[in-house]
Amino acid sequence: MSLVRSIATVSGFTLLSRLLGFCRDILIAGMLGAGGMADAFFVAFKFPNLFRRLFGEGAFSAAFIPLLAGDIEKRGMDAAREFAARAMSMLILITGFLVAVIEILMPWAMYVFAPGFAENPEKFELAVELSRITFPYLAFISAVALMSGVMNTLHRYAAAAAAPIILNICLIAALLGLAPVTETPAHALAWGVAIAGVAQFLMLVIACKRVGFAIKWQMPRVDDRIKLLGKRMIPGMIGAGVYQINLLIDTMLASLVSDGAVSWLYYADRVQQLPLGVIGIAIGTALLPTLSRQLQGDDAKTAMYSQNRGIEIALLLTLPAAIALGVMGLPVINVLFERGAFGAEETLMTGMALTVFAFGLPASVLVKVLAPGFFAREDTKTPIRIGISCMVLNIILIVVLMPWFGHLGIAAATSVSVWVNATSLGFILHRRGDLTFDARLARRIPRILVASALMGSALWFAIDAFWENDALSITRIITMAVIVTGGMAVYAIAAQLLGATSFSELKATLKRGKPA
Repeated sequence: MSLVRSIATVSGFTLLSRLLGFCRDILIAGMLGAGGMADAFFVAFKFPNLFRRLFGEGAFSAAFIPLLAGDIEKRGMDAAREFAARAMSMLILITGFLVAVIEILMPWAMYVFAPGFAENPEKFELAVELSRITFPYLAFISAVALMSGVMNTLHRYAAAAAAPIILNICLIAALLGLAPVTETPAHALAWGVAIAGVAQFLMLVIACKRVGFAIKWQMPRVDDRIKLLGKRMIPGMIGAGVYQINLLIDTMLASLVSDGAVSWLYYADRVQQLPLGVIGIAIGTALLPTLSRQLQGDDAKTAMYSQNRGIEIALLLTLPAAIALGVMGLPVINVLFERGAFGAEETLMTGMALTVFAFGLPASVLVKVLAPGFFAREDTKTPIRIGISCMVLNIILIVVLMPWFGHLGIAAATSVSVWVNATSLGFILHRRGDLTFDARLARRIPRILVASALMGSALWFAIDAFWENDALSITRIITMAVIVTGGMAVYAIAAQLLGATSFSELKATLKRGKPA
């Protein structure tokens, strides 16, 4: 399967998941709004998700997939299965222990994760209670990350990419079915998170068994391969998870700004997560096992080609998305969330945050595309150095900007720090000779920029001419759909005419399943 087809598979399922996520967030916004209850749930939801992305998706995948790919290429499938089984047993042991410790220490841990909640005892207690319900999700979803890594290394992307869909279905079902019988709608959502972890785990167990890679439980045992995995995980926890750590810092400091600030940033980030997930995470997910197996097979030339195509696809899709969100931040939030407990003030605050976040969107995607260039070469130390520097920069910028711009200063600091992260990763790869722009990429980048700028101008004039914040809901939805469709058409035509991409080339690649 070609890189383009692999990305398309992951993107398709991710798009479906993110659309369901929007349905979920629309329901949450309508029932919880952007006040104290919403803030408490979002912190409880981010708590296990932070550790999931560091232990599971981030550090673990970055260290595990290259080692598993090496076993498959050089030692055979039996050795790979044995390594995966040992890794699974250790991962469950570690995450299970962490869950137990955090459950005990939860009241004190909340002082770290959301110190501003301490001023409101009712909000603080609710956040602690919800976090205790959601945190066991970490153990199940970390195991899901391992099995997803197995499936991706085997170039079977569908099951792993579909797993987040289960989460959104569970949360929607919990909000509609459990909310009437739980203490608050936030409690229903928390139980939905816990149930989703079990459901995703069972789905990946079945998927691995179907492809002949059943992972059998064994007593945890540390051997040289597990030691190597652990050694590589430690720097990867920060290097791969710098974006999530930045979001955690944002949440901690946002809790000090005002009531609702955590929710404004959450909703804005959720919107930018659509292109980030569909493009950035999809490319990174497909690129890491592809590069790992190419480099393990001593095919550096093809690996360089894959890296260039990953960057090209990322910029082709991300730059117009970033400009569109920057131009249309307020209307997008207005259409998606302004109903029920989510009013005009929440729309204004969230829309402005989305506009600022949009500036950093291309960099966030590039980090996902460039990081596999290090992980596939079994280098997790360099990203940690870059990650620490960017986190320090993020904190400094927040401290400087937050007193002047409130939650917008937090969003701006995040966007700037992620650009520094992406630039640093690219520069070091280039200096090492592991990243050189080929003629095709160098030719197309400026053309993508011009096509995106033309689309942004068209959207600007369309919003100015046709948009009304207080129009009927159905009128706003139709207007937004027409404007977005028109903007996509402008970009597609401009990209084709300027030579930023070739539709016939993409079509041929998808059909043949090999690089065009």
